[in-house]
Amino acid sequence: MTKPAPWLHDPKYTIEILKKYDFRFQKKFGQNFLIDEHVINKIIDAADVGKDDFVLEIGPGIGTLTQHLAYNAREVAAVEIDKNLLPVLEDTLGGYDNVTVINEDILKLDIIKLVNEKNGGRPVKVVANLPYYITTPIIMGLFEKHVPIESMTVMVQKEVADRMASGPGTKNYGALSLAVQYYSEPYLAANVPPNCFMPRPNVGSAVIRLALKKDKIPVKDEALMFRLIRAAFEQRRKTYINGLKNSSELPISKEQWEEIFKKMDLSPSIRGEALKLDEFAKLSDIVSEYIN
Repeated sequence: MTKPAPWLHDPKYTIEILKKYDFRFQKKFGQNFLIDEHVINKIIDAADVGKDDFVLEIGPGIGTLTQHLAYNAREVAAVEIDKNLLPVLEDTLGGYDNVTVINEDILKLDIIKLVNEKNGGRPVKVVANLPYYITTPIIMGLFEKHVPIESMTVMVQKEVADRMASGPGTKNYGALSLAVQYYSEPYLAANVPPNCFMPRPNVGSAVIRLALKKDKIPVKDEALMFRLIRAAFEQRRKTYINGLKNSSELPISKEQWEEIFKKMDLSPSIRGEALKLDEFAKLSDIVSEYIN
C-alpha cells in the first residue's frame, strides 16, 4: 500500500478537508476527530494490526485513523452513521482498494454477517474512536451478540476507561467493570488530552484494549449474574444483602438471602463493591437453585 499524501492527522489537512466539504460537526453523533499522529500510532500498536488482519472500524469520521488502518491491515470495513461524511470519505480514502465504507448505525448492523462475508467468520479486530455518549451500548452490544472478535482497541472517555479496568474495592469499580472483565482482559494503552482532537472535547480520553477471553468464568445463567451485579451497585451505600432483600427483580425471601450468604461465607455487612467476578458467578449459581 502506497503511503497516502496527505496524512490527515496533520491538522492543516483536516481543516482543508472540512472547509472543502463545508462540513459541520454534529453533536448528536459525538464527533471529535483525531489530529495527533502519536496517538494514532499508539492505537495501531495497541491493536497490533498486521497484514493478515480484517479490521472493523466504528466511526471513521473523515478517515484519519482509517488511512493508518488500511496501510497496516489486509482489509478495513469502516462503519459511519453520518451520511454527510460519505463524500468526504470517498475523497480521503479513494486511493485505498482495501477499505469498504458502510453507511449504517453500528447498533443495527448485522456484524456477524459482515464478519462471515469479509473474514470467513474468523475473529476480527475492532478499532474505534467511539462517540462518548454511546460507548457502553456499542461495546456491550458487541460482547452480548457474541460477534467473533479477537480484540477491541477503542478511544473512550478517560473516566469510562478507568471504570472498565478497575478492580474490587476501588471507587471506579462497578457493573461496567465486571461486564467488561467477564468478556475480556482490559489494558489501558494511553491517556489522551483534549488537544489531540478537533473540536476539543470537554473531558480527557484514553485508549483501552479489550482482548476477548477464550475461557470465560463458568456460570449457569449469565443474565441472572448480571442482575445480581446491577443490584450490588444500585445502592452502593447499603450492604449488599440489604440491597438484595429490597430488590423486586428477584423472587427470594429475606430469610433465603441470609441462607445464601451463609453458604457463600459472606458477611452480612459486606458491600457489593468488595466482591470479585468469580464470587458473583458462584453467588449466581446458588441463587439460580433457589429460583428454580
